[in-house]
Amino acid sequence: MFDKKKLDRINELAKKNKGEGLTQAELKEREELRKEYLQHFRAHFKSRLDNVKVVHSQEEYDEYMKNNPQAQPVEPIIKKD
Repeated sequence: MFDKKKLDRINELAKKNKGEGLTQAELKEREELRKEYLQHFRAHFKSRLDNVKVVHSQEEYDEYMKNNPQAQPVEPIIKKD
């Protein structure tokens, strides 16, 4: 998990920026904290996606939809070309 103190600092800088503005040092600090936060977020998100597994193949889905006309179609998340 991302360090709570760093997240609080990001929020503090954002609030200050809306009010009185930030100094050059604070702008640099904010940018570094944002980069670190995004790096952590992306790594965590990627690890979550890496653990996703397909439960049913497209063929199974098509067969289900054919046999159950009352079922509502679902848009696929990833489309094949």
